[in-house]
Amino acid sequence: MKKVSMITQIVIAVLVGIVFGLLLPSAAVHLKIIGDIFLKLMQMAIPILVLGQIIQAVGGIKAKELTSLGIRTIIVFGVSSLLAAAWGILMAVVLSPGRGVAIDGLSDQSIQAQEISLTETLTGFFSKNIFESLAQGSIIQIIVFALFFGLALSKFMDSHPKSLLFQTIIDFNEVIIMIIRYVMYLAPVGIFALISSTISNLGIQIILPLMKYLLVYGLGTLLFLGLWVLVISLYCQVNPIRLVRNMKNMSIMALATTSSAITLPIAMEESREQLGLGDRITNLVLPLGMSLNSNGSAMHMSITVMTIAQMYQMDFDVQRMIYLAITATFVSLANAVVPGAGLVSLAIIVPQMGLPIESIAIFAGVEWFVGMLRTILNVNSDVYSAIIVAKSVNEISYETFNQKGSTANEK
Repeated sequence: MKKVSMITQIVIAVLVGIVFGLLLPSAAVHLKIIGDIFLKLMQMAIPILVLGQIIQAVGGIKAKELTSLGIRTIIVFGVSSLLAAAWGILMAVVLSPGRGVAIDGLSDQSIQAQEISLTETLTGFFSKNIFESLAQGSIIQIIVFALFFGLALSKFMDSHPKSLLFQTIIDFNEVIIMIIRYVMYLAPVGIFALISSTISNLGIQIILPLMKYLLVYGLGTLLFLGLWVLVISLYCQVNPIRLVRNMKNMSIMALATTSSAITLPIAMEESREQLGLGDRITNLVLPLGMSLNSNGSAMHMSITVMTIAQMYQMDFDVQRMIYLAITATFVSLANAVVPGAGLVSLAIIVPQMGLPIESIAIFAGVEWFVGMLRTILNVNSDVYSAIIVAKSVNEISYETFNQKGSTANEK
């Protein structure tokens, strides 16, 4: 008998939760405690997860990769992820996917956007005590510390190649991810409890913004990919239609599998044989991009947070939006390969923006569709970044790009 995937189980849990909440609201309201326990279990390991994942990602950068080529690559990654997060915010501001549903009391807590000065925002990025930051769950401070730790670890491993420290961190991260996996096994039950109790309080109208959210997110992803194609076409002087055509196999694989890791071998093959990128670029940029470049994740977090804020009628000022874009960019570095990774990412960033964590349950039912959009943008942006870097060092074979593209079309 074929095993039912986690995403399918979550979708079923959402549907059953909606029906249960509508038909038996008096019983459903008492399930909130189960949902709250599930959310606390999700949050339990998140600070350590973020710390470990980023230390591993940055610490794994070899000293030889921190050359001019490596630095260019990291700059392209950072800028593109930040722009993706900003684009998600812009799409949410312009199209307002969360408007139209007034949520007055999903939780009893008061939801207010705090006024924070620019000085406080900047100094708030840095921790005076990492253990205090871990205890308080100050994700942005944890990330900044992890970046410093990762850079120091990379330097240390370069001079101590036989040290087991890096492997110990990898093993430790595997254990933390295993904890998250165990918690995610409970996701169908937790999501069912959260959805049914929410529906019993607020009714079916809480689900209605999801279709608009998906349409806005899908449009945002398509337009951002279009902007990428435009930039590549102008900067590298290539045919945009051929560019898209030469990347069709990796794009289809990304959509079908919702996995950047599974798509990586095809992306590397097409980068060499269809796009004309050399081995030096392909072997450095694409694997590095899996850890350090997640345009899709950054956009997903920013547009979802904005949607939740709109549902709670909580207005973010420009400064708060800038903070969201920066935070989403940094948090996208902490991607972990776990079931329901999108929900884990939201569990990291939603509380940081002063929003109730239980609101992420609303988006569990569309996680599979969101995963498709998130993955194709993650994968394609890695390849686009590789093309930008290759052009900057004159390592694109235009003959391969054009001939291989036309050959593939003739088959």
